[in-house]
Amino acid sequence: MPPTSVTSILIVDDDPNNFDVIEALLDAQGYQLHYASTGEAAIAALDLLEPDLVLLDVMMPGLDGFEVCRQIKSSPTWATLPVIMVTALSEKQDLARCFSAGANDFISKPINRLELIARVRSMLLLREQYRQLETFNAQLEAKVLERTAQLQAIISQDALTQLPSRAALIETLAELLQTEGSAFAVIYLDCDQFKLINGSFGYALSNQLLQAIAKRLQRLVPSDGLLACLGGNEFCILLRQTSDIEQVKLLVGAILDSFQAPFTASGLDIFITACLGIVLGHSGYPCPEQLLQDAGVAMYRAKQQGTGSYQFFDPQMHQTMVDRLALENDLKRALDRQEFVVYYQPIVHLKTLKIVGLEALVRWQHPHRGLVAPGEFIPLMETTGLVVPVGLLILKQACQQLHRWQQQGWSELTMSVNLSVRQFACPTLLEDIDQILAATGINPARLKLEITESAIMENAETAIALVEALRSRQIQISIDDFGTGYSSLGYLHRFLVNDLKIDRSFISQIQVLTSKYKVVDTIITLGQQLGLTVTAEGIETEPQLARLQQLNCELGQGYLFSKPLPAADIEARFLQSKDSSLVLLA
Repeated sequence: MPPTSVTSILIVDDDPNNFDVIEALLDAQGYQLHYASTGEAAIAALDLLEPDLVLLDVMMPGLDGFEVCRQIKSSPTWATLPVIMVTALSEKQDLARCFSAGANDFISKPINRLELIARVRSMLLLREQYRQLETFNAQLEAKVLERTAQLQAIISQDALTQLPSRAALIETLAELLQTEGSAFAVIYLDCDQFKLINGSFGYALSNQLLQAIAKRLQRLVPSDGLLACLGGNEFCILLRQTSDIEQVKLLVGAILDSFQAPFTASGLDIFITACLGIVLGHSGYPCPEQLLQDAGVAMYRAKQQGTGSYQFFDPQMHQTMVDRLALENDLKRALDRQEFVVYYQPIVHLKTLKIVGLEALVRWQHPHRGLVAPGEFIPLMETTGLVVPVGLLILKQACQQLHRWQQQGWSELTMSVNLSVRQFACPTLLEDIDQILAATGINPARLKLEITESAIMENAETAIALVEALRSRQIQISIDDFGTGYSSLGYLHRFLVNDLKIDRSFISQIQVLTSKYKVVDTIITLGQQLGLTVTAEGIETEPQLARLQQLNCELGQGYLFSKPLPAADIEARFLQSKDSSLVLLA
């Protein structure tokens, strides 16, 4: 075992005989004793001797014991050094002065050996406790510094890719913004459909994929550029000292081209695309966060254009995003405020021009904007999930209206209602429809549900079973926008559908001899061969009507006959006569 250090005691007294007395009393204790005859000498000897305890006489010429004690205790180095005052004074006020000066203890003259040994041991134990506390504090401070450095590394570096983090990027951008006349570009990259890969293959493979993407991007970034990982599947590239749009476009093109080749993760080749938003930054930008926000807005606009796209930011995008968020917030409140209403568009038998049914269409009566165009809010309903509850509301209102018309004598009218992809995939769809049928009391054979090809083809086997369940309830099924979803004709004969609806984009081309013109002929022929009713959407002109009649298309709807109208207007214009002929005046 290593030898223990000898305990050192400094005795301060102007009378050397007193030192001899204390030395004799402590002789058997093994302490190393040092002597100072003045207060000044004692203060000067502290750093040299590094004592563990001071036995300090009170009454001395020059610096007396009170002042020496005060100086010792005011020193950051020696504040914890125990001091025992040795005094012949016995008055309480004198002893109070000792403690007021900072003394830890006192011993009265003449000195008693047992008392001296006990008080010295007590103060040395106190000294040891101070030392342990100092050691603990030093160790704690070292650990805090080490942990702070670790946290700083975590903050400034992405753990998975080892790239600079969002925080490091923001710090770099802040420095650039403080440089007068700086010009640079920020490219915000987001991988398309990464959640699908994550859900299909798990986090381990997804993490390897992100590492592979980071390595490939790193090879494309210029030496003076910076590639950062913003978290998840988002990356950001900073190009310093550039305002050249063409140079930025070259890098963007190289990035998108690099995604044409598969990435390897867990031995699998994975194809993935990305969308990019670009901001041309300058020293006039208010803050780094605004730069990233604008780049994110541009990236989101690129995603709206389709996978593998890029978009430069312009200020109008920000306002568009603000307007969109405001509309989305209003949309979330609209259901509770009962702002959604149903309009109806007549469906006409094209040979007789008689109304045979109506299609229920959702409309949003905004309290300040009036009627909001469906193209504005329906995509938002899809992304927010509101399309499911709103869709059920429209279905219920349409069925209630159909029941009223059936009771008024229009028993042969059909009611067509759209089912979105999300509604069609909802696990409670059949239960919800059963509840609406029971609540409204309509004849289910007069209800026609319109579903898109994409909803069917997303999971064909499940869709077949669901369509069969709906048909077992006597509900009619129509494939909406037929010809735009690229469904497999091999599946078509397996769906027990009643109707094909030709998308308006094909009808609008009837007067122009294009391939779409021929598509209409093909769909009508296909429907006739499969024994299905064919409905043409978007009929707007007499020549379109004439051509569809010539092709023996059975049903149609469009502005040539009527735009969508509230139920009251439908009744006023088309359901006044009790005669079942119901000729529609075009």
